[in-house]
Amino acid sequence: MCHDSSVPDDLDRKIIHGLYCAPRASFRRLGEVVGVSEQTVARRYNALRRGGILRVVGLRSPSAHGHAEWVARLRCRPEAVGPVADSLARRPEVGYASIASGGSEIICTIRSAVGTGRDDVLLRQLPRAASVLDMSVDLLLHTFGAPDAVGWAGGERFLTDEQVRRLAAERPAAAGPPLAPADEDLPLFEALAEDGRVSHTRLAEVTGWSTPRVARRLEALEASGSLAYGIDILPERLGYELNAVLWLQVDLPGLDRIGEELGRHDECAFVAATSGRHNLMAVVICRDTPDFYRYLSSRLARIEGIRGYEISIRVRRLKQSVSLIHHGRLIHPPLG
Repeated sequence: MCHDSSVPDDLDRKIIHGLYCAPRASFRRLGEVVGVSEQTVARRYNALRRGGILRVVGLRSPSAHGHAEWVARLRCRPEAVGPVADSLARRPEVGYASIASGGSEIICTIRSAVGTGRDDVLLRQLPRAASVLDMSVDLLLHTFGAPDAVGWAGGERFLTDEQVRRLAAERPAAAGPPLAPADEDLPLFEALAEDGRVSHTRLAEVTGWSTPRVARRLEALEASGSLAYGIDILPERLGYELNAVLWLQVDLPGLDRIGEELGRHDECAFVAATSGRHNLMAVVICRDTPDFYRYLSSRLARIEGIRGYEISIRVRRLKQSVSLIHHGRLIHPPLG
C-alpha cells in the first residue's frame, strides 16, 4: 500500500521523535532503533522534508557571537499587521514569528548584540514604526528543558525510553565555553541552516576543506555549544491545531522550579525566563481547544507559585526558527 506522506503516520512520528533525539543520526541507525530498514527511514524522511512538514537545521549559538535573544510583542494597526509581520519574519535576526490574539498582535524573537537598547533592538527591524501602536521587548534570560532536548517532539512519546537513550547517546554533549566561529566557517553554517543533515562530503565541497577537516570542525563547534541542531516542524500537519503563548507571573523564589517543571511537559515546545512584567513564557501546543483547556486546568493548575497569566493564541505562523512558512509548508528563507 502506498503511504500518503501528507498525513504522517506512527512510523513517521517515530522517525520525527528519533530526529529530535539525534538530529544527525544516520538513516541506518534510526532504522535499527525504530525497527525498519535504512531505505524505509530515508524514504519517509525525504517525503516529510519535501512535503514541508519537517526540516532539520543547524543553528549558531547566539552567545558565541556575543548576541542576546529578545522576545517582542507588537500591537499594530489592523491594516499593517500582515505587512509588518511578513517583513520581520524575512529578517535573519528574527525567529519564531507569528500573528496572535485574533490578528492584533505580532510575537517574535530577535537576536541582537549584547548591550543594545531594548527599543533599538526592534525599531531597527521595523519597516513602518508609525504603524506600531504598542510594543514590549524583553530579554530572554534562561531557557528551560533537558540539556539534550531540541524542541517539541509531537506532544507524545512515540519511542520508548530505551530507544530514546540509544539515540541520545550519539548526540554530542556541549561542554562549552562557546567557540567563536571564524569567517571561514560561514559556508559551513549556511549549508547547515539549509539542511542540518547535509553530508560531510557536501560540506567539504562548499567549504573547500577535506572531509576529515569538516568532521573535526563540526565536532569542535558541537562540543563547545557553538553549533546546535533544531527541528522545525509544523504541528498542524501532525494534528495539533492550537498553539498558544502563556505569559506567566510567578513568585521569584519558584522561578527556576516552575520553569524546569514546565520544560518537562510534553505540551510545551519552549519555556524561558524573561525580563519584564511577565517573568516566564511558555509556548504550548495542543490538539484543539478542549485539549488546551485540559492542560490549563490540570497540569498547569497544579503548579504552585503562578500568580497570574495571559494567553496569546496564534492565528498565523510565519516563521519557525530559521524556516519560513509558505502556503502551509516549511521552506528555506532564500526560497521565499
